[in-house]
Amino acid sequence: MNEMPFEKSQNSDDELQAEYSFDYQKAKLNRFAARSGKQQLTVVVLDEDVAQVFTTPESVNKVLRALIESMPQAANGETA
Repeated sequence: MNEMPFEKSQNSDDELQAEYSFDYQKAKLNRFAARSGKQQLTVVVLDEDVAQVFTTPESVNKVLRALIESMPQAANGETA
């Protein structure tokens, strides 16, 4: 009868080590991370009185977008 693969003696090169050391100083950024298409989020902490009025991120964004549209535009396209 043929010998099954798991019955073979394991070569020490094929075994997992108990622990691997990783040098984080040599690590590089993921070159594909920017292509993920995920929206970048910025976290802002609101004062308690403001957070009681604007209870959801959508409500905060809606008011801020309206404020941005009402602001005068500078010559270079930036808001003043």
